Amino acid sequence: VQLQASGGGLVQAGGSLRLSCTASGSINGLGHMGWYRQAPGHQREWVAMITSGGATNYVDYVKGRFDISRDSARQTVYLQMSDLNPEDTAVYICYASVRIHSGRPYRDYWGQGTQVTVSS
Repeated sequence: VQLQASGGGLVQAGGSLRLSCTASGSINGLGHMGWYRQAPGHQREWVAMITSGGATNYVDYVKGRFDISRDSARQTVYLQMSDLNPEDTAVYICYASVRIHSGRPYRDYWGQGTQVTVSS
């Protein structure tokens, strides 16, 4: 199973970016999907998640600015980020709960991350 993230880049404060992450490989079931981020010198922190049924949850400081969605047919999760500020600068890492066989449990897989840089 591989997760490929894209959409990062350099943006000015107040701007927007849309991240995408697509799962591929031997996937029998796809559960919750989401994003973490890691800024230089900081620990990885959870940002947002979406269940297979479409329920969403966010860390407080992105509520109202970030919107997570998914296209289950494309096995893709999106993170629409608006009103970005320099504190949002980080590597954004996607994850997904995947079952590779009907007789196996779900487990989390991680993407390689995409850099988001917000200039002031």
